[in-house]
Amino acid sequence: MKRFYKETAVDRAANGDAAPGWRVLLDGRPMRTPAKSVLVVPTEALAEAIAEEWRGVPEGSELNVSQLALTRLAATGLDRVASQRGKVIEDTAKYGASDLLCYRATEPESLVRRQHELWQPLLDWVRERHGAELAVASGLTFVSQPNAALARLRRAVEAHSDMALSALYNLTHIAGSLVIALAIAEGRLDAEQAFTAAQLDELYQIERWGEDPIATERHAGIRKDMQAGARFLALLGDARLKGQGLRGDT
Repeated sequence: MKRFYKETAVDRAANGDAAPGWRVLLDGRPMRTPAKSVLVVPTEALAEAIAEEWRGVPEGSELNVSQLALTRLAATGLDRVASQRGKVIEDTAKYGASDLLCYRATEPESLVRRQHELWQPLLDWVRERHGAELAVASGLTFVSQPNAALARLRRAVEAHSDMALSALYNLTHIAGSLVIALAIAEGRLDAEQAFTAAQLDELYQIERWGEDPIATERHAGIRKDMQAGARFLALLGDARLKGQGLRGDT
């Protein structure tokens, strides 16, 4: 589908919309999700960023979903998470049982050291922040995580709003780590730091053996998705957490 609109704008959601918040207008008409709901987001800042995505599509060019990452995350929050909140929480929280950061190499020593330097501070952070102490294994050994730690991680996931869960799930899946996703959501890591932590093993191999064109393209996609998720959560502000008020009353 080619760009079909001339103007984009942002306004307050109307009384008849499903939720209070902010809408994006295309030629004066409210944008809708694939499920035909009016796309309403809780902060003006996020609505403006979504509108900017659509303004950035050149006239006459095809709409490319890769250019509309914030729009996609917001629509997923409305269409999928709102109706399947329990499943999304479960699918996100389960990563705590097999978190990337808990599985370490046994060699070479330089990789072992780098994993410890980048990953252990994040495990220390999640223990201090959420009371979730996760066990670490080396080699191919599977490690069972304490039920208490998994329960605390689940509560951390449950604290997020539907809209935030859309990004949190994506980030967890991309990183293979719930700890990394929570660290992004809570400002412990920025997107680039999170990318480096999540892709540590592959980046290490690239340093040793050189760049691979296919891997380079894949890494670019991962980096872009992590940047979008981090920005989305930042634009939600206080509305990242369930039950928090709207932002953008200026």
